[in-house]
Amino acid sequence: MSSILFEIKHGVAFITLNRPEKFNSFNREMALLMQARLDECASVRDVRCVYITGAGKAFSSGQDIGELTGDEKLEIKQILSEHYNPIVKRIRNLPKPVIAAVNGVAAGAGANMALCCDIVVASDAASFIQAFSKIGLIPDSGGTFTLPRLIGWQKASALMMTGDKVHASAAVEMGMIYKTFPYLTFEEESKKLAQTIAQMPTKGLAYTKHALNHSFANTWEDQLLLEDTFQQKAALTYDYKEGINAFVQKREAEFKGE
Repeated sequence: MSSILFEIKHGVAFITLNRPEKFNSFNREMALLMQARLDECASVRDVRCVYITGAGKAFSSGQDIGELTGDEKLEIKQILSEHYNPIVKRIRNLPKPVIAAVNGVAAGAGANMALCCDIVVASDAASFIQAFSKIGLIPDSGGTFTLPRLIGWQKASALMMTGDKVHASAAVEMGMIYKTFPYLTFEEESKKLAQTIAQMPTKGLAYTKHALNHSFANTWEDQLLLEDTFQQKAALTYDYKEGINAFVQKREAEFKGE
């Protein structure tokens, strides 16, 4: 069985981390396959939203510790440069919205991979753990960049240093994630959200994503100029014209992602 399950349906690419017996921890095979699937999502026109979740009880527990020990162990530098950094870069640069559907525990790199997605929803039974300090490491996979911007410096620092578990409801309250769904209906509700996003103006959403990416480094004036550029591009799309026509005609818009 593949460590990454992949299916495209009704405009949504469903990526499922599939090592449930290992709580979907990442080994090299899984990390490289994840990159290949994200590249496929970027290139396939029919994909208008990406939905990432985990099989079994966990979203992902992060790195498979077995690859850090033994005669054939991988070096940390290799794991970051060839596994996690390429994955989170692909997620942030993908010109389509990416939803993390956190079904269970998301720990270490698994947590930070989820948090770099455009929309993060979770089962009310899920939790997030910055587990790195438990083994003497620092947060990676963009965590030291993403988390303080989501919840503030103090909370991010405390969670990273203590390794405390954050339950899904608390993650919503502190602004770490978008919302939760009840455990029993989580899959249905989260996939419904993905289907909704997939029917929206995809290029406009991609421009929004790119603008948000730049906002972390831009000045106020630079960001206004960037908004001007992306807004002009959005105004040239089919979906903009369809949205305007639908509004004037008082009907539901039928976007094509073009």
